[in-house]
Amino acid sequence: MTAQTAAHRDMANAIRALAMDAVQQADSGHPGMPMGMADVATVLFSKFLKFDPTDPHWPDRDRFILSAGHGSLLLYSLLYLTGYADMTLDELKHFRQLGSRTAGHPEYGHASGIETTTGPLGQGLGNSVGFAFTERLLRQRFGSEIVDHFTYVITGDGCQMEGIGQEAITLAGHLGLGRLIVLYDDNGISIDGPTSLSTSEDHKKRFAAAGWHVQSVDGLDPDAVARAIRKARNVKDKPSLIACKTIIGYGAPTKAGTAATHGSPLGKDEVAGARAKLGWTAPPFEIPEPIFTAWRKVGAHGKSARRKWVKRHAEMSAEDRAEFDRRLKGDLPAAVNEAVVAFKAKIAAEKPSWATRKSSQEVLEVINPVLPDTVGGSADLTGSNNTKTATLKPATAQDPSGRYVYYGIREHAMAAAMNGMALHGGIIPYGGTFLVFTDYCRPSIRLAALMGIRVIYVMTHDSIGLGEDGPTHQPIEHLAALRAIPNLQVLRPADAIETAECWQLALESKRTPSVIALTRQNLPTVRTAADSNLCTRGAYLLAGEPAAPIRLIASGSEVQLALAARDLLAKDGLNAAVVSMPSWELFAHQSDSYRNEVMGGDGTVRVACEAAGGFGWERWLGPRGEFIGMKTFGASAKASDLFKHFGITAEAIAAAARRLAQ
Repeated sequence: MTAQTAAHRDMANAIRALAMDAVQQADSGHPGMPMGMADVATVLFSKFLKFDPTDPHWPDRDRFILSAGHGSLLLYSLLYLTGYADMTLDELKHFRQLGSRTAGHPEYGHASGIETTTGPLGQGLGNSVGFAFTERLLRQRFGSEIVDHFTYVITGDGCQMEGIGQEAITLAGHLGLGRLIVLYDDNGISIDGPTSLSTSEDHKKRFAAAGWHVQSVDGLDPDAVARAIRKARNVKDKPSLIACKTIIGYGAPTKAGTAATHGSPLGKDEVAGARAKLGWTAPPFEIPEPIFTAWRKVGAHGKSARRKWVKRHAEMSAEDRAEFDRRLKGDLPAAVNEAVVAFKAKIAAEKPSWATRKSSQEVLEVINPVLPDTVGGSADLTGSNNTKTATLKPATAQDPSGRYVYYGIREHAMAAAMNGMALHGGIIPYGGTFLVFTDYCRPSIRLAALMGIRVIYVMTHDSIGLGEDGPTHQPIEHLAALRAIPNLQVLRPADAIETAECWQLALESKRTPSVIALTRQNLPTVRTAADSNLCTRGAYLLAGEPAAPIRLIASGSEVQLALAARDLLAKDGLNAAVVSMPSWELFAHQSDSYRNEVMGGDGTVRVACEAAGGFGWERWLGPRGEFIGMKTFGASAKASDLFKHFGITAEAIAAAARRLAQ
């Protein structure tokens, strides 16, 4: 064994030892993957990965994504060994404990060097498409002197089996993302046992069929791994898969290569046996000084590259440097607000009757030219979602400068890729599909909310108002389900002016993803222009006075019905005020006094109307309230017939108010 080989072995075994020790101490975790992939990770970090722990947010660092997030100790160990200040040995000793940075699965924001939250399998692979896409787009704009990095991903068998994995694989291949390199932990084991129990496909052929460059290596042979990574880095027009044949739990004397090492501590005797087999004599959580020093030298490798980059950044033109820095910070130029204000004034004067999906497109037509950060897209519904504007050209393998992605029928990968775009920084992604298909996006939407990132979901055809496509496409429970996700902003505008305001809110929300729910059917303009954004408070009095004893509350397409019901009640001498409520979440954050002003006191009659299920509306109705909406699935018919059939009418709202007011 050469000195170099011995040094590599010791460095890899340091990862294995930390993984065994931390899982054993926590009595919980997944030691098998870190032990099996320790050699691959050591090669990647010591020979290829461009990073500097002293500046973990350096914009031109390589991105490392652990899609197989259950093996979190692989990442945590690497961060500790290479010198990330907030990943201490004490954090490893408190693995999976309340308040530690070392959660069971990597959590974005918990520690520097964690690029994304992973754990739900395949999500990191989906994110990586967005990371690699953004690197390429920004390189086109600012040049390779400023943007020139790779995206590396470690996946496991589970990531390949998940449906999102296939969506991400084919999208990346189609876009020709040549700086995306996936290291596949090909250990043949899942929780139930050998993967042969549940799958017999050839993943390598699947990747190749999707347009990837594919290699296979012995994942325990560091020289072979290095050669494969070096070759993959030279492939310019295709993403690369390196299938690394490994042994899960490598080093464990009786459990290596079995499912027993996947998600449970090895046990005291097995850990002792692994130490003996690996030749690791150091006590738990102790790394011998020569090995620790070798790892810290790896952590220092990137310092020179970062300093050179800082110099190049300083030499940019003042205009380009300011634009680059603004985009990485995520700030909006003043022109965005100016464009929105001018648009609202124009709409107030013209009073168009547009579907809010068209209103959204018209808003984007004025935003996209002044906000080069935006990258739009749709899951094969561009003409229905109205997400493409005149200034956006398609992103293709041949023309990577495009700002519009034709995602195809890949809702889940679209949402995951947008997460990766937002996490990389420098762009603001939005993507569209029908609201009912948030079911296909939901895992990624949830993770966006968990991470607190700015992603915008343009969800059209938001109710039975979509009409003849019928109940399979008519969302009923979806608004309630989305509103149940913490830190997700659900915005349902009533007309073109509110649509503009909701877009502005979504763009300004740096740490909150937003769903904008939009209609297929035309709606009247119900608002007059105002320079201030009334939607920022979630709900507001659209018509009537605070002293009115009746509140008619609605969102989106039902606001027009509430206004009509107010007119009907006025004929009976009943004084009602109409509340437009585009966002529950924003309204919930207002002061008690403002909420009482808008909704009235406890004795106020409140009738809410929404062409959706009523779950959750009781929060706003109070003791004298009633909900008008859907109680079943929808039906296939014209929208106008459906609203009458299901009793979602101005007359029904007025009748409920009369009953409650008696």
